[in-house]
Amino acid sequence: RTPGPAARTQADMNPSLRCGLVVAAYGRHCLVETEDGSRLICHPRGKKSQAVVGDRVWWQPSGDEGSIEKLQERRNLLYRQDEIRTKSFAANLDLVLILLAAEPEFSESQLTRALIAARAEAIPALIVLNKSDLGSLFERAWQRLAPYRTMGEPVLALSLQAGSEAGVDELQARLQGRTTLVLGPSGAGKSTLINRIVPAAQAQTGEISRALNSGKHTTTSTTWYWVDEARSTALIDSPGFQEFGLHHIEPTRLPHLMPDLEARLGHCRFYNCTHLHEPGCAVRDAVGAEGGISENRYRLYGELHAELSQPRY
Repeated sequence: RTPGPAARTQADMNPSLRCGLVVAAYGRHCLVETEDGSRLICHPRGKKSQAVVGDRVWWQPSGDEGSIEKLQERRNLLYRQDEIRTKSFAANLDLVLILLAAEPEFSESQLTRALIAARAEAIPALIVLNKSDLGSLFERAWQRLAPYRTMGEPVLALSLQAGSEAGVDELQARLQGRTTLVLGPSGAGKSTLINRIVPAAQAQTGEISRALNSGKHTTTSTTWYWVDEARSTALIDSPGFQEFGLHHIEPTRLPHLMPDLEARLGHCRFYNCTHLHEPGCAVRDAVGAEGGISENRYRLYGELHAELSQPRY
């Protein structure tokens, strides 16, 4: 993707600066892909690296490596924040793909948290339910996702079983021309998905591992994969779906980030309704109603509201 006018202006001001894309990061190292497609290790200026995978950066050569001088402006940044620290996943995303499976049973709390974090950054999400070959187990999991389909979240059925192509073509069509972050719990089939969509993924991982000299640690870091030779479609694999803190989100913002609740906002008796206990609450009235808010979704809202309302020290 060619740099925009602002990027060219920056380069005009300092001809030694070059445009690059962060394709992997581990510790103090970043692997930056240059405009000609080559890759090199870059180190950030200052004590702390703020560059994440997906960032466009200005860098300049320093021996056979490089130094990151400045981040280009981000369109978005998906991150999580718990009580102790902030963890950034990736920047400049077009889509967040949340991969679940019929087995093992997925956590609706994890799914809800990921959807809220994506919506807070205005990043579209796609829920993909793997193992459609598992019959009744799949049907049960598919039914659990009914409230998400009702509120307009796209949900795609998929089978990554060897020899199966169920849902693969449709998924590839949805990914075309986009930069997609893939999230998912252990056992959902994330590695299988990436190896199916990106046949050269293992080779790319090996190259990144050698470049960063990080060996096995590469599997625990976020990694960018090009899907096509034209480099118009990319997948970003990121670990760490298990703990998805939302402490960067104010509790009063929660209903606006949950579409089934948001659809009822503005119809409560009180303008500052918390949707937890007030009379005349349109949200509470919709809980359990046909086409309304599922009891489980409302329970998750209450738990998240309580969690995010805790005093911060």
